[in-house]
Amino acid sequence: MLASRKNMKKIALNKLEKNIAEYILYMYQMEDLIRAYDFNLEEIRQFVVSHYPIAESEKQETLSWFAEIAHELKSSGIEKRGHLVRVQTHMDTLAKIHWEILKTDKNYFELFQKAKPHLLQLVLEAKGENPGNEIRICLHSIYGQLLARLQGREIPADILEANERFGDLISYLVFVFHQREREKIEKN
Repeated sequence: MLASRKNMKKIALNKLEKNIAEYILYMYQMEDLIRAYDFNLEEIRQFVVSHYPIAESEKQETLSWFAEIAHELKSSGIEKRGHLVRVQTHMDTLAKIHWEILKTDKNYFELFQKAKPHLLQLVLEAKGENPGNEIRICLHSIYGQLLARLQGREIPADILEANERFGDLISYLVFVFHQREREKIEKN
């Protein structure tokens, strides 16, 4: 039974290959988990990895992966907040595709128009802070909903509606992203 389970690193790599947005959200969780344990790898081993239903060798690989992420967070000076460079690079790629297809794809433009009022509302609520590009706002809002659910908090109807629109937009964008990735592979 343990052989069929994937460790957390393999889950991340699978998400990276199949759904870039899920990968970004998963990595946000891993960053926050490391921060929640104050970068204490022994506690992550004891309270997280040891309870994961995988073989001992996989647990060691998972702990090493957490150590790599922790090192990246520290060396990038983002111990308190911010995202790994590799995660941000994928976010930037999605934003670039967003701006490109917004001008050329009628279906995507229509999805964006449905999400736009919610995006504007979140920008206004940022009260002078830079919330980032539209794709970052969408993914952060979806991640916020995930965290609220994990904490058992009630999610306001307007946020649920916004995230529904954001999910539609991101799903389309992810489809285009992976389609382009497949085309790159096929050309080589």
